[in-house]
Amino acid sequence: MAEFIKLYEKGTDMRKIEQIVSVLRNGGIIIYPTDTVYGMGCDIHNARAVERICQIKGIKPNKNNFSFICDDLSNISDYAKVSTAAFKTMKKSLPGPFTFILEGNNKVPKVLSQSKKTVGIRIPDNMITRLIVQELGNPIITTSLHDDDDILEYPTDPELIFEKFQNLVDIVIDGGYGKNIPSTIVDATTDDFEIIRQGAGYLD
Repeated sequence: MAEFIKLYEKGTDMRKIEQIVSVLRNGGIIIYPTDTVYGMGCDIHNARAVERICQIKGIKPNKNNFSFICDDLSNISDYAKVSTAAFKTMKKSLPGPFTFILEGNNKVPKVLSQSKKTVGIRIPDNMITRLIVQELGNPIITTSLHDDDDILEYPTDPELIFEKFQNLVDIVIDGGYGKNIPSTIVDATTDDFEIIRQGAGYLD
């Protein structure tokens, strides 16, 4: 059964962050808060954990549409090609409720790049998640949790999330109630930015 860990953005307990990172390093799957909806993730370098997430979500690994979370802009060029225009826009918009689609490079793990040459990058305005990534030393996968509810598309109550996923994941982080509007997806593979999905963020 998963552990249920309460964390606060202000005064985050680093011992709990270290505990979460240890689970990620051992191939664990976590559910965590962002600045939009709750996400499910694992270490991007652990192919088996990525496959577990695909099983939970009922998708094939080579059909995944996962993005990943970095802790700041300095990580992004490790995994993606970033034009000057894209970098300027991202610098203004991040941390924030955006997913930027960029052209990936050969450092993107194969399990994430089998069927496509682009990657989605998130730097959420949520200190809990960014501290996890900082402590881990590399990005984590992010895929939104969806609800079976007809009214709410995304689950927002951490306790209900725990009830649903306690036997499927290793840790559920309670970072307070989540939101019900996902990130805005921006195709930044060319300098003619295109909004693929309008969500919580609005580009200037």
